[in-house]
Amino acid sequence: MPMKNLTKRFREHPASVGESYSQHCAHAVSFGSQMLRGSLACFVHAIFPWIHTQTGSQTITRLHSRMVVNRSRFRLDEMSPCDPMDTLAENI
Repeated sequence: MPMKNLTKRFREHPASVGESYSQHCAHAVSFGSQMLRGSLACFVHAIFPWIHTQTGSQTITRLHSRMVVNRSRFRLDEMSPCDPMDTLAENI
């Protein structure tokens, strides 16, 4: 694959959501770590139902707000047309 195409692939999606590659990387790592934390809390909750009774749902709500609600509100004019999957996420 030519270097030009590889560079384009690294920049295309982050640019579509108004971020540089490094900003997008930082946000993705932040989301991933929070999702991992929420996931582990759900596994613990499955075994011990009295522990982490709201951690999983609070994590989902917080991440949904950061990713869908706030992105739509603050960057709508900078973003490419919404991904059809975004409308699915908004209805969760």
